[in-house]
Amino acid sequence: MNIENQLFTISVYTENNIGLLNRVSAIFQRRGINIESLNISPSEIEGVAKFTIVVNMAEDNVKKIIGQLEKQVEVIKAYYHDLDNIIYQISGLFKIKSELLFEERQIQNIIKESNARIVTVNKDFFVLEKSGKKDEIVELYNQLSVFGIMQYTRSGLIGITKEEMKISTLLETYNN
Repeated sequence: MNIENQLFTISVYTENNIGLLNRVSAIFQRRGINIESLNISPSEIEGVAKFTIVVNMAEDNVKKIIGQLEKQVEVIKAYYHDLDNIIYQISGLFKIKSELLFEERQIQNIIKESNARIVTVNKDFFVLEKSGKKDEIVELYNQLSVFGIMQYTRSGLIGITKEEMKISTLLETYNN
């Protein structure tokens, strides 16, 4: 058994019902587990939602959480993976004063070197978007914060497994 804490993603395939988020988060809250990030989106099967939850905990505790999640009536199936077994991205948005884009050559270099993309520009501000690993987003934040960031937000992790997931077959039978 692994008793060392590490980051895991938990994928929970569910019916899309009101109140489920509260019950799912209560499972973590009762155990004093902090959720590092949470994303809820449609899955590859119509009518089925996918929760992607990132937690920092021991693997044996993750297994217990999976069991608790699957006891929820609306939960079809739950899985967990370490970060080495998924392909994932995080997205960050940065709002910065427009004058800096034209007056600070360094900003243009940072944008180019980080592979960030300009989403919009107007007379007051411009917005950058950067997708990648968390450390890439944090590094861009640190570089831009020297010049002043008007607003910043970062998404939760979204990911797909490297190996084939049997959930698609399970969900197809669920939907028929």
